Amino acid sequence: MKLVPEINNDVLRNSIAHAKQQDILLPTFAQQKDPTQVPASIRERLRDVGLWDLDPVNLFRITWKNEAVEHGGGFGEGNWVEFPSSLTGVDATIVGIVGKWFPTGAHKVGAAYGCLVPRLVTGAFDPAAQKAVWPSTGNYCRGGAYDCALLSCPAVAILPEGMSRERFEWLREIGTDEIIATPGTESNVKEIYDMCWQLREERGDGIVIFNQFEEFGNAIWHYHMTGSVIDEIFNNHYAEGRRLSAYVSATGSAGTIAAGDYLRTQHPSIRVVATEALQCPTLLQFGFGEHRIEGIGDKHVPWIHNVRNTDFVAAVDDEQTMQLMRLFNEDEGHECLRREGVDDDTIESLGQIGISGICTLVASIKAARYYDMDSRDVIFTQLTDSMELYASRMREMHDNHGPYTTHLADQHFGRFLQGTTTDYVRELNYADRKALHNFKYFTWVEQQGRSSEELRQLWDEDFWRGIFSQDVVDEWDRLIDAFNSGGK
Repeated sequence: MKLVPEINNDVLRNSIAHAKQQDILLPTFAQQKDPTQVPASIRERLRDVGLWDLDPVNLFRITWKNEAVEHGGGFGEGNWVEFPSSLTGVDATIVGIVGKWFPTGAHKVGAAYGCLVPRLVTGAFDPAAQKAVWPSTGNYCRGGAYDCALLSCPAVAILPEGMSRERFEWLREIGTDEIIATPGTESNVKEIYDMCWQLREERGDGIVIFNQFEEFGNAIWHYHMTGSVIDEIFNNHYAEGRRLSAYVSATGSAGTIAAGDYLRTQHPSIRVVATEALQCPTLLQFGFGEHRIEGIGDKHVPWIHNVRNTDFVAAVDDEQTMQLMRLFNEDEGHECLRREGVDDDTIESLGQIGISGICTLVASIKAARYYDMDSRDVIFTQLTDSMELYASRMREMHDNHGPYTTHLADQHFGRFLQGTTTDYVRELNYADRKALHNFKYFTWVEQQGRSSEELRQLWDEDFWRGIFSQDVVDEWDRLIDAFNSGGK
């Protein structure tokens, strides 16, 4: 497995010249992990740049540690929301790290960077002759298209036609070269893969496909960035007399759940919890279906999911998620939460939680109840994006279900928060994990051209230690530094 491609010097020289002409500097992975290493000149430039602006300097804002402002922000220790017991109904502390303050409003822009840049700095991707193809159910292709816009690289976004209107509108606004809508919604990933194969046949070497479901750069970025920031926040704010008991993540592309692999190295007793939609219970029951939780769960196990490191699966009803979206964002919902003793700061923070974040919050409550966690236990999850990306979904709920009322808010608080149970969960043993691993065969070997030997490699713990080795990102950083200095 070559995580550092062979150097194509001819392409690399042209890409370096193009970057210099466009005043593009690439942040290292070390700088994304620790923005205090970002040069003062870059930090000064950022003072005049908005978080979503199409300015190459925003590449340095691909980090969890952006200041929580929309324009001119610096860096801090990260952003998170602590969900109190008055909201969750459990004694364990649940903490969500916030993806809203990335450019594009979602952390997927980082995963896309982890896939694109290693090829760019080795000449394995030629922006002068090739288009970068980003297959996704939404936020990843948005992140990839944004990275390409900053790098002046042509991009093709592929996503299901049923995803939120905001996704398509924004892709058009930033000038994405091509936007391809495939049939279906969140669960229709095979249709995306089919389109990738069609593009390969039609365009050959004119494209490079960055498939988040099989790109190890996706998992590597989250291992080193997401895993480390969670560990830092825990150690700085929650460690005294406490334990990091669980990490909860959806498994859409299986990038974000790789943070659990990192956290296991620091907290060996941690439980890594995968969550998915009950309407598409792939990990829970090898099931299938359609659901409304944008950003999670598909009818397959991603190639890059190290299932040996997953301890628990929690399926969440999409109706529960969508109704909690209203509770968290409607005035009547806020009044209900105040009556139930939820503080104003928490209520104000709830807009930072998108649909998938609500789902992982519910899964965190399920895990806390299943394992009888108490006040000593801390659970971390990640909030991929915010409600800024789902205004159309709020309007749809209003149109389909009518105005939100005090009565509905009280019902939803009692049923969908305080009443959350441990139904539709599964604690995985060795045989369960092996079965989920073997389930990859039907997607990846039979359909996507992988070999049985490659699949067997994914069961080897040493394989994953190599994938996540610090040596890999150190070599990428060396190549980034060389790229920035003109190839010297």
